[in-house]
Amino acid sequence: MNWNAIKAIYRFEMARTFRTLLQSIISPVLSTSLYFIVFGAAIGSRIDQVEGVSYGAFIVPGLIMLTVLTQATSNASFGIYFPKFIGTVYELLSAPISFIEIVIGYVGAAATKAFMIGMIIFVTAHFFVDLEIAHPVWMMVFLVMTCLSFALLGFIIGIWAGNFEQLQLVPLLVITPLVFLGGSFYSISMLPPVWQTITLFNPVVYLISGFRWAFFDVADVSLVWSVVAILGFMGACLAAIGWIFRTGWRLRS
Repeated sequence: MNWNAIKAIYRFEMARTFRTLLQSIISPVLSTSLYFIVFGAAIGSRIDQVEGVSYGAFIVPGLIMLTVLTQATSNASFGIYFPKFIGTVYELLSAPISFIEIVIGYVGAAATKAFMIGMIIFVTAHFFVDLEIAHPVWMMVFLVMTCLSFALLGFIIGIWAGNFEQLQLVPLLVITPLVFLGGSFYSISMLPPVWQTITLFNPVVYLISGFRWAFFDVADVSLVWSVVAILGFMGACLAAIGWIFRTGWRLRS
């Protein structure tokens, strides 16, 4: 394992985050704070509790997931797309490093950025609501696994994208709607039976449910299914990336 190559890619990507601090960290935190104000204060004043948890606290896991998913995907996709765009990806592919080391460097940096933002939002939430974590270890496990799995997805999107419009297509038109419809701001038990069944086909439901269980010991679906869903998704992304580097799809053309 070429740790020097991994470290070089990782440090380069992390340096880009701190060069664009306003866009990379401050902007998502401010956006999430607005969600707390609008949903926590305005709507929370009309909804007392959900599943025995105050509404302001209930939406915290969903808001963290909303930001973490979009940030992990966007950071990883841009990280690998930009070398493709300017042509330096060919230098990377011809260097004496394996695709595993390339993936670890880019995905590790994107996951680290998303994790940092998630923890900053978690701390920020304490200024708006009172939070007690029922299962802190599981909370960290779900957060790390989510950061890694969606950074892998973002890496795939960055390789697939042919222009900057396509780069933003999946996060804006697929991931964000799935998070909003995945129980971020409500429990799926509040939906009519037919819509509860339909919602269970949304993979993000299992992520948010497991993450919320780690906070409040309440969940819409079984913890086992949440773990299986995220591990299955991560495995599918790893398999897809392995195929991409074996075939050179969208990399050597």
